[in-house]
Amino acid sequence: MSSTPKKTYWYLCVAAVVLLSVITFTPLVIPAGVYEPMLFGLPYTLWVTFLIMILFVVITYIGTRVHPGRNDEDAD
Repeated sequence: MSSTPKKTYWYLCVAAVVLLSVITFTPLVIPAGVYEPMLFGLPYTLWVTFLIMILFVVITYIGTRVHPGRNDEDAD
């Protein structure tokens, strides 16, 4: 894989992480005094946090694959 697409994908991963980090601490995820709606007995803030955590893990995995400094000689 050439360097230019790797850098583009890497910068997209970095932007996604920054955006998710900002969204995590907004009233969209942490509304004041709201615990509903409930999903499987979990309050809103908790299940949205689980969703964001899964997105962080996926972005981290993608980031390890497209990091510009990654050694491409390793077999996948």
